[in-house]
Amino acid sequence: MPEVIPLRIADHKHLKMKQLQNIYKVIANEQLCPRFYRLAFDAPQLAREAQPGQFVHIRTSLGLQPFFRRPFSIYRAQKYVEIFYEPVGQGTQLLASKIKGDDLDVLGPLGTPFTLPSKEIKQVVMVAGGIGIAPFLALSDVLKKKKFELVLLYGGRTKNHVYPMKEFKANGVKVFVATDDGSVGFKGRVSGLFSKVRLDPQTTRVYTCGPNPMMAAVQKFCIENNLPGEAACEEIMACGLGACLGCSIPTKSGYKTVCYDGPCFDIKEVMFH
Repeated sequence: MPEVIPLRIADHKHLKMKQLQNIYKVIANEQLCPRFYRLAFDAPQLAREAQPGQFVHIRTSLGLQPFFRRPFSIYRAQKYVEIFYEPVGQGTQLLASKIKGDDLDVLGPLGTPFTLPSKEIKQVVMVAGGIGIAPFLALSDVLKKKKFELVLLYGGRTKNHVYPMKEFKANGVKVFVATDDGSVGFKGRVSGLFSKVRLDPQTTRVYTCGPNPMMAAVQKFCIENNLPGEAACEEIMACGLGACLGCSIPTKSGYKTVCYDGPCFDIKEVMFH
């Protein structure tokens, strides 16, 4: 069990971070495959400030239901800011109904971004499960300029959770897919694709995002092979600013909030539950 230490409200330094709350126009909202959508909105300053691994907090309705904002990883931040999502609850279903020209109330960028790999790294491996692919296109946008070997290991339940991933491939990412039922790619868990990872801790860095059991498997693999890496954690968030403490998770150095201390943590620090 991790050491239990007092949780703290977001401090003064955090309040000085560049966060933008504004109403932006929806540019596009498209269905990429039966399960996943991508929404783009026009937010030039937010796009300039955003870093891979950060997220935005979106109010999906102008009414009281749903009351809380919803967190979404920044999928891409170039001309427009893009998010990647799956309509499963009331908030995301409302988001799926947005059309070009609609207003979107957004707070961000929020959270601690990924630590970018050092110059000694040659292979960067991104391991994603389902909607956990969301933070990795922005990461590949940055890393493609540095000539790393980029690899994406993606796991989905069925072919309905797999889309063409053209932007990843355009960035030079080698994409390998596993599905639980074998309808696309390797049949089985994404861990069945770990053979694609170069087992050299001096030249390989791993990033992961997805369900906790999957990230726990990635963590075990990294620890066994002494590979450095980071995990982008996912939790329900109410405030998104580290004040409500509702997204706290256990780590080896005590409880941390995903929205403030994360969402990106050292892969060996998180105690997946």
